[in-house]
Amino acid sequence: MDKALSRPAVVSRVSDLIGHTPLFELCRTENGSRLLLKLEQFNPTGTAKIRMARQMVLDAEERGLLRPGGRIVESTSGNTGLGLAVVAAERGYTFTAVVDHHAAADKLRGMKALGAELVYVAEEGDEELATAAREEFAEKLADEDDTAYFTEQHNNAANAVGYYSVAHELDAALDGRIDILVGAVGTGGGLCGTARELRKTVPDVRIVGVEPKGSIAFGGPAHDYYQSGTGTPEGATIGLLVDFDLIDEGVKVGDVEAFATARVLARRTGLLIGGSAGGVVHEALTRMSALEPGTTMVALVNDGGEKYMDTVFHDDWMDARNLTDPAVEREVDELLAKLREN
Repeated sequence: MDKALSRPAVVSRVSDLIGHTPLFELCRTENGSRLLLKLEQFNPTGTAKIRMARQMVLDAEERGLLRPGGRIVESTSGNTGLGLAVVAAERGYTFTAVVDHHAAADKLRGMKALGAELVYVAEEGDEELATAAREEFAEKLADEDDTAYFTEQHNNAANAVGYYSVAHELDAALDGRIDILVGAVGTGGGLCGTARELRKTVPDVRIVGVEPKGSIAFGGPAHDYYQSGTGTPEGATIGLLVDFDLIDEGVKVGDVEAFATARVLARRTGLLIGGSAGGVVHEALTRMSALEPGTTMVALVNDGGEKYMDTVFHDDWMDARNLTDPAVEREVDELLAKLREN
């Protein structure tokens, strides 16, 4: 591997461990097509979003928007906040995370353990996704404090730049042999940032964006959903980083299918992935039988499943929200078993 894409043997900061995440071949077809998972849970904090969290802070420093001893403010469902908490601790900033109770409890606990101040915009027990309210309050907090900077991940160009390294890693690992890239669309930074940079060396790669059913980026109808850290709920503005000209195809996957895929993957392979990542993998799996011979498809797995023990992997939580469907799990299990036989 190119030295620029390899990690030093010894590092002195947690953020130096970002990147160089592995590719896992989940399955392949008889005609030689394969599905590879880019396992971003091997980043610090177990998520891809620490890549863009670091880049947003570095960009703010370079532009003079964040000064020594200052305060970072962000609206977050958890993973961006975990990344910002790490970078803030390393660089001597305080960090205020504006959150709601839709976020996985372990993400909230993790941010607090890393020294973040948590400010809630919803009452205890209210599980509604409050993206618009969070962003409005985060902007207000930053405006009231001269030392504060609102990183505003949904509209911050540095978010997308933070993912350029994913494209470099994919290109180096696969020597440019990548035909389809599938990823979740929330802020748009992860998929679109990766895609924009990847197309510089792989111009014909097909980009497939995945959002939850109920999200509005690829049209309605809008309704509540439980996939965390992805999508655009009703009332929220679609982020400036969602580049519809770059995305060849936008699709939706429901909570039931997404969570069933995550649960089946854990039982059949021993790999724990998050709920929204389950949606991405579900979409990729359903495409396998129609691929041209020798196709390489990469699915971006944005985080691991360890943060979802109280939700996606908790039977009582799933049952209480009518998210458990044995028939769907069986269908996913049979499809995955068949593909992994090849």
